Amino acid sequence: MRPALVTLTAPTIEEAFRALGTEVRVIVSGHGARSAVEEARRAILDYHVRLSRFLPLSELSTLNRDPRPVAPASGLLRSAVSAAIRAAKRSGGLVDPCLLDALVTAGYARSYEADGALRLPSGPIRSARPHPEARWRDVRVDDVAGTIERPTGLRFDLGGTGKGHVADLIAGRLGAFSDWAVDCGGDVRVGGIREVQIAHPLRSEPAARLSVADGAIATSSVVSRAWTTSDGDRAHHLLDPRSGSPVWTGLLTATALAPTTLEAETLAKVALLRGPIEAREALAHGGVLIHAGGSVETVASPAQLAA
Repeated sequence: MRPALVTLTAPTIEEAFRALGTEVRVIVSGHGARSAVEEARRAILDYHVRLSRFLPLSELSTLNRDPRPVAPASGLLRSAVSAAIRAAKRSGGLVDPCLLDALVTAGYARSYEADGALRLPSGPIRSARPHPEARWRDVRVDDVAGTIERPTGLRFDLGGTGKGHVADLIAGRLGAFSDWAVDCGGDVRVGGIREVQIAHPLRSEPAARLSVADGAIATSSVVSRAWTTSDGDRAHHLLDPRSGSPVWTGLLTATALAPTTLEAETLAKVALLRGPIEAREALAHGGVLIHAGGSVETVASPAQLAA
């Protein structure tokens, strides 16, 4: 009797968990996927514990309390701060990691858990602009000495870049697999090809479906991480660096495609902070804009337009 031919199907392992103030998912296909997913989970939770500004004993909180202009910092913290400074440069200062004091004043002093309420921004429509002092330019990360130098009193908020940064770090660990995805609260890095649905904040059906191939996609929103202040005003976590206050540009969400999650996260924030007219230029690799009335605009990349 001839032996039967058995097709070995590589397993797909998926795990979802809370970290970074959001829902995180890791999906890996292939032999060894289970251990890879578990290692990714441990690394993301470690990132959260060490770099959350909401945990008093985290490395980031310790650095923010340190009065010395030059302070020791772990390799992970140096990498995260370096990523934040790259995002600041890439965005021309719109994605500014030095706005922690303004965030606390605006009401974002504790980790925000969504309560299901839809809070749409209000107030005059205007575009955000960089802070004229651009204090992020005075930050120095020294990997040889193992230190971070910054102006006295400056405190970092890494929430604007942390999800993208850690997703890219995990991507570096999954290079041996051909099919995987890391989703950090909507900041997604993909190995292989996957369809990603873009949620619509005002409707139940998706706003769009985009194909991501060996790249990243991220969404920035003024609807999530929003709250009502004590005087009844509506606020959210995206600030105009120039004024230090939540900004309303006329866009509800902006989604950006990019080669890395850090870049996608940065470009999405730039698009949202600039507003509808300038947002199209910010989406260098393409993306999706959802306007105040709920209309959906798909923005093609220059390469797609040329084709």
